[in-house]
Amino acid sequence: MTKAAFSDWLDRQAGTVFIAPAVTVVLLFSIFPLLASAWLSLTRFSLQAGGYELSFVGALNYRKLIAGSQQFHLLGTAGELAAGTWVALAAAHALLAWALLRSLRRRQAYAQAAPRAPQGAAAVLTLACVIVAALLSPLGPFAAAAQAARDALDLPWFAWLLIAFAGFVIAALIARRLGAPARVAGLVGRQLAGSVWLLVALVAAGTAGGQQGSLLTTLFYVAGGVALQFALGLGLALLCAQPIRGRNLFRLSFFLPLMVTPVGIAYMFRMLADMGVGPFAPVARLLGLGAVTWAQNAWSARWVVLIGDTWQWVPFIFIVLLAAIEGQPRDQLEAAQLDGAPSWRIFRDITWPAIAPTAAAVVLIRLIEAFKIVDLPNVLTNGGPGIATESMTLHAFIDWRSLNLGGSAAVAYLLLLASTLMAVSFFHFVVRPARGEPAA
Repeated sequence: MTKAAFSDWLDRQAGTVFIAPAVTVVLLFSIFPLLASAWLSLTRFSLQAGGYELSFVGALNYRKLIAGSQQFHLLGTAGELAAGTWVALAAAHALLAWALLRSLRRRQAYAQAAPRAPQGAAAVLTLACVIVAALLSPLGPFAAAAQAARDALDLPWFAWLLIAFAGFVIAALIARRLGAPARVAGLVGRQLAGSVWLLVALVAAGTAGGQQGSLLTTLFYVAGGVALQFALGLGLALLCAQPIRGRNLFRLSFFLPLMVTPVGIAYMFRMLADMGVGPFAPVARLLGLGAVTWAQNAWSARWVVLIGDTWQWVPFIFIVLLAAIEGQPRDQLEAAQLDGAPSWRIFRDITWPAIAPTAAAVVLIRLIEAFKIVDLPNVLTNGGPGIATESMTLHAFIDWRSLNLGGSAAVAYLLLLASTLMAVSFFHFVVRPARGEPAA
């Protein structure tokens, strides 16, 4: 066989010789841990003489976390509902209705569908989300009534999930009849995302006067942290894109925090936040604040963790957005500047549309990464005071360290579910519209 013939044969067989084994190895190393941890989440681990025992307990670990003895750790403890809480709940419902209506209108405009008003379809979808969220709510103002309804019918947990899914399908079919310009699967997906949003709002309302669990703490780190990081990263990118002296030095300085390990950042912020002997202690004494015990207050401790995480991850967003800003076409910018357009108009009409797809993608990456925060709360506060700063990842780690392997795996799978739902929803309703594509 000649060298050319062997090369041609190798090209034809590349998929079998190289790609198939590589894909098989990747699938084995990714799927096996998922399946093993899924089985582990359905078991109870106990030490025995001369070894250990795994006992199958079904969904007990999940029930304990959602509505059992470990509910306080994941979801929090209930408190009294104030008037402001009811206002926030009403705002969450109104925001969901507006988001569904806006999504349907965008889909209608993209598909150039018949000009039928989608208000009725959005109302049906919103009502289905409200009913399902209220029926499945483990905490919040409707939790007692929902529990009474579930006890009266005495159905297994998976039956309630099937009922919720059937309700979504029926609502989607009704919305289609009312002129919703989307597929049934897309409408069901919208309802799933909306009901999860309302469930989180109900849990937040139910724990407003009580103690917050690791789920809401994680969402605080994810939503609050990523929003703050994006705002600072975009601002720094816009500043460093200007023709100023020494901008390369500024770019390098702003990028350096990304090279520091999370544990190093945690110890650094632990020292900075020490109001007894830390570098800001003289400033606190000068202002008459004394020794501020930030670690003994739940919200101040959470904010210290969030600020440390922001300091670490702003450079990532900064460098990506800076590349997007400098990669946009210059002819439109120069034409707008020659016409005397103000800077804010140039940003709104030219720069932002050009960098929106990149911005949406980088926020999606940070959303997924933010769910895995564990080093900062572990080193800074060890999850305290109490469990106030525990993320779900730290929650799973603490359970694993206590040999509660089934509970740890259950927390990890709930974290996977939460991050997947948020990532998929963000991709469909933010990333795709930023690219000029409609949601499904």
